[in-house]
Amino acid sequence: MKVSPEEVEFVALRSQGPGGQNVNKVSSAVQLRFDIAASSLPEHVKARLLALADQRLTRQGVLVIKAQSSRSQEQNRIDAMERLNELVEEAAKPVIPRRPTKPTYGSKLRRLESKAQRGSVKAGRGRVQE
Repeated sequence: MKVSPEEVEFVALRSQGPGGQNVNKVSSAVQLRFDIAASSLPEHVKARLLALADQRLTRQGVLVIKAQSSRSQEQNRIDAMERLNELVEEAAKPVIPRRPTKPTYGSKLRRLESKAQRGSVKAGRGRVQE
């Protein structure tokens, strides 16, 4: 499932960090803005994306992705779109419900043995009886 470029808004801005003249005068960083509610994605995918506890999601339901790793604005656009598509793909995957299982007999024994061993180590740290 991919997001069409028509549903995305790009804003060019200056990159942060070191880089000298190039960083100071060239707007090579790209900020991608994707309005989840207004998109053509299925409702269950929209709900999963809006439920993300992510700092990239605004209160209005707009997903903001900033790409500034490359010196090329076009490469940063491609990078931002790839990251958005990965996020949408992850949200589109069905949630597999957890099937509760019981601990095995061996794991119970190992747990109790380690507890007993730890208890004896701690008991050995006490005051010496005369």
